[in-house]
Amino acid sequence: MTAEAKSLPTPRPGILDISPYVGGRAHAGGVENPVKLSSNESALGPSQAALTAFAAAAKGMSIYPEGSAEILRQAICEIHGLDAKRIVCSNGSDELIELLCLSYLRPGDEVVISQYAFSIYEIYTKANSAIPAIAPAKNYGVDVDAMLAYVTDKTRMVFLANPNNPTGTYLSHSEVRRLHAGLPPHVLLVIDAAYAEFVRKNDYEAGVEMVSQFDNVVMTRTFSKVYALAGLRIGWAYCPAQVADVLNRVRAPFNVSVPAQAAGAAAMRDRAHVDASVEHNEIWRAWLTENLRKLGLRVDDSVGNFLLIHFPHAAGRTAHDADAFLAARGLILRGVDSYGLADCLRLTVGREEDNRRVVAALAEFLGPS
Repeated sequence: MTAEAKSLPTPRPGILDISPYVGGRAHAGGVENPVKLSSNESALGPSQAALTAFAAAAKGMSIYPEGSAEILRQAICEIHGLDAKRIVCSNGSDELIELLCLSYLRPGDEVVISQYAFSIYEIYTKANSAIPAIAPAKNYGVDVDAMLAYVTDKTRMVFLANPNNPTGTYLSHSEVRRLHAGLPPHVLLVIDAAYAEFVRKNDYEAGVEMVSQFDNVVMTRTFSKVYALAGLRIGWAYCPAQVADVLNRVRAPFNVSVPAQAAGAAAMRDRAHVDASVEHNEIWRAWLTENLRKLGLRVDDSVGNFLLIHFPHAAGRTAHDADAFLAARGLILRGVDSYGLADCLRLTVGREEDNRRVVAALAEFLGPS
């Protein structure tokens, strides 16, 4: 290394080991107006109430927001019956994950993450010079025993995406409690419940009860999925009081704009639109699962608004081949190679016409069985 290179500014350890996050692509070369089914965005879009509230609030854009996101926190309290002082709002739920890592991780600490979990957990772990401990999955889902086996005296945090993206699996409430019961009191369990509104299982709980009961559990949520406000970047967390205090000390002072707060509050209160979005997802997720399986493809059960589709290894029939074939027809799915799932594509549940187009295109791709 030259003397000049030695004098350059250097980032903290771990940052240069990070592979940058790449979102679902939105363009297909040479195809106008492609159908984007790569980012788990809402099929029905935002409610009219949210659009109206956003437009009205934009008239006051010359004024700083109230710092605690009071507009949004009150709506969350109203819908979920929570203590407003324990809610922290954010510029997308990713910001909350970043702030939790910034606040609680020290160099050399370990963070337990399941195989196939949302990649941002590993990114923010490394960005804070901590070490990701990747526990093997079981049947593409979180294995509680494996997670607990990876807990050491260096473990500081555990991330649990429930439901999990990109696999669509979930842990029952009893399994989440078993995971928590095996953690030392100083280890923070972060439950990322971004897709909670889509889950219609009697044994599922998003995390509110556990946050209310324990001092080392945080639940994060988003407005990007069922509320269809991904472009506004709104998230929130329900935390123990002391964790909320920490996050409020380190977050940006005006991290959620007034129009975003207004739109989020209106979207949350528009229960008819939320119910319609969930119902649409229930119908078309089941339809897609059934019809893709009829084509001979393996499709895992999912509780989210997306499906993980497995493709064969045969030349011309692989996931990469299918991705290229679909993209040429203006249908964009998500390749998940970066998750160690090179044989798979992730499909967001879309509008009826888009869902039918995907199945028809894959039938053409696969040809006669």
